[in-house]
Amino acid sequence: MSARIMIVEDNDDLARGLANNLEIEGFIVEVAHDGSRGLERIRSSRPDLLILDLMLPGMDGYRVLSTLRDGGDDTPVLILTARTEEKDKVRGFREGADDYVTKPFGLLELIGRVHALLRRSRSARDRIERTEAPFRFGNVEVVPGTHDVFVDGTPVSLRPKEYELLLALFRRRGTVAGRIELLREVWGYGADVVSRTVDTHVGELRRKLENDPAEPRHILTVRKSGYRLQLD
Repeated sequence: MSARIMIVEDNDDLARGLANNLEIEGFIVEVAHDGSRGLERIRSSRPDLLILDLMLPGMDGYRVLSTLRDGGDDTPVLILTARTEEKDKVRGFREGADDYVTKPFGLLELIGRVHALLRRSRSARDRIERTEAPFRFGNVEVVPGTHDVFVDGTPVSLRPKEYELLLALFRRRGTVAGRIELLREVWGYGADVVSRTVDTHVGELRRKLENDPAEPRHILTVRKSGYRLQLD
């Protein structure tokens, strides 16, 4: 079955050009030209991947992305933007973006990233489905079968990449995971990606799961190496 792709882009020529080329690749493509309409269509059509411009009329791309993630939507998101500063990229990843392409971009590169994102999404779902047994650390309980996370019995909402990162740390049973290792496993990236991506998501996990995020007991930094999850 062909993957369904939603493009939310206010530049009509760019959106149509992308749609035409993605359809040639065999994808089913739908286009929206503003954030509010895009959000409405994403919720109703449930695409396999979202290509999202940041500078949109009305509701901008950041708000669209954060609204989706806060609602538990884990659709892979590829951001398109003319913004090139690192802080903008970090914000996009923090809001839950999976990849980032800066305008102007090469069409072949974008299509390659679309294929890679879809492959990683399927692979991540398979890994999560294989991690079935619930596990605990401290006052945190994780139920992979339902993606539920509880702190002292109270449900906590994790964004998709935060959840995948937590599982990646758990699978190592207390051994260290390097930043590049985590970038490859969770995001499918190499060393050229903004290195603060992992740090930002670890910070969010600590904020949501640790009693004292400034002095974490379980999600630990290993100096010059990476991170590990202390289970006891």
